[in-house]
Amino acid sequence: MVKCAKCGSNLRRVHRTFFERFAYMAIYRCRRCREERVVLRRYLYHFGDFSRCPCCGTYKVTRLRQRDRIDPMVGGVLNLLERIVGGNRLCHCRYCRVQFYDHREMAPPGPAAAGILDSRGINSGVPDVPEPDPVPGPESATPKT
Repeated sequence: MVKCAKCGSNLRRVHRTFFERFAYMAIYRCRRCREERVVLRRYLYHFGDFSRCPCCGTYKVTRLRQRDRIDPMVGGVLNLLERIVGGNRLCHCRYCRVQFYDHREMAPPGPAAAGILDSRGINSGVPDVPEPDPVPGPESATPKT
């Protein structure tokens, strides 16, 4: 079951409008806080400012100098167009273990990549994992007088 990133309750799948069906595979809404989470269609991963994995959509991809014969190559018309437009800029996803062509630049590493939002303001580049609570250290203890 999909969980809400804000309150942790279960998300419920909601109906999509006719036009939302072309952009989203699913839309989930939290029953408590009414927060929405969308799952984009895979072809939308080919559009945007930064390179994304065409399978999982992560921004954490690396460039390869030459094709790796072990990991599979993503097929399809959009990958062929990326190869023609981008001039052999080969990328590799470390999570899906696939190779693909992409003409766009790489996403900035670290916390800057967490600020990449999709058109509805939802962070689609980073998985929805709740951040752990901070562990109190010695400086947060009560001061001695």
